[in-house]
Amino acid sequence: MSFRRLRTLILREIRATFRDAFTMSILIATPLGAMLIFSFVLSTDVMGLRLAVLDVDGSSESRQLVADVAAGGSFIPHPVDSREAITDGMRAGEISAALIIPPGFGRAVQEGRAPEVQAIYDGAEAVLAGNAEGALGGLLAATGGRLRGGGTGSPAPRGVAVTTQVLFNPRLDGTPFMVSGTFGFVLSFLTTLITAVTIVNERQAGTFDQLQVTPATSLEILLGKLLPLGFVFSVDVALMVVLAGVVLGVWPHGSIPFFLVVSAFYVMVSLSLGLIFSATSQTAAEAVQKTVLFSVPLVQLSGFAFPIRNMPTGLQWVAELFPATHYIRVTRAIYLRGEGPLDLGPELLVLFLFAAALVFMALRTLEQRA
Repeated sequence: MSFRRLRTLILREIRATFRDAFTMSILIATPLGAMLIFSFVLSTDVMGLRLAVLDVDGSSESRQLVADVAAGGSFIPHPVDSREAITDGMRAGEISAALIIPPGFGRAVQEGRAPEVQAIYDGAEAVLAGNAEGALGGLLAATGGRLRGGGTGSPAPRGVAVTTQVLFNPRLDGTPFMVSGTFGFVLSFLTTLITAVTIVNERQAGTFDQLQVTPATSLEILLGKLLPLGFVFSVDVALMVVLAGVVLGVWPHGSIPFFLVVSAFYVMVSLSLGLIFSATSQTAAEAVQKTVLFSVPLVQLSGFAFPIRNMPTGLQWVAELFPATHYIRVTRAIYLRGEGPLDLGPELLVLFLFAAALVFMALRTLEQRA
């Protein structure tokens, strides 16, 4: 690979991009607009959600409470042996809610007093946590009639007193949830669309075919296309971070430089996908259609708006096939939980594998069309 030729290709791409005022306005205005437009919360029903249960009391009444919670189908109880296991499970994305039944729960029921429990929610997923809080609170409030003590003749308690604790996002503010997810939507949809349409238009004008008959290799052409657009979208990410912080009051709890590096890497993943779409399309309209069709499951299944853990198992498996799913997990982990590279190692590895596969496919596509 010749770095001199690569530099020439990059400069050519930069000049062509900056000459197109409309494209430049889309590149800058659309991400910033999306950051503001999508800063709201979409709600979904709770069904089959994993619920960590720490039953310290171990009485028949506490076991009955857990059975009542499980009976509705909204929650699937999973016993744990410590509070640390609850926190670790939420960090790992294995659970979104937890129920702690303290000592003396059964005695309070038998004496006719309202027993107390503690409910813990993962505030990093504000939509799911808010719905889980409402669903679990309703279930616990309805257990009073089924938990009558028989030892004292005292009146039955009206329900169960719930002490609530929310981790990572105590106010259950939906804005940080949507802000962190918007990065994944914008970088997945817009980068793919711009790359696909731009290259198809170049092919129709003949400039892309002329480029392929030059001494430049397929790798140099690929990098010449990806790096300039990658730089523009990386700047977009930085502007979105500042806009979200200044206007919406949402700043990452984790490292901003780490977030920018991960986002710049993911930009290359999306740009590679856009190049694949363009290489397999004959017209710009066809490239747009493919991008739009790709964006529909992207919004529905990537976790951008709808919590993945609240989906049927089959759809959860499908969601894992989208690079955006893993990137959005990383952005929310950095933004809401302040996690770093060591915590996010598995997700970063998956993103790297996606990047390697898509860049390889894009390179092979260019070679086949040369």
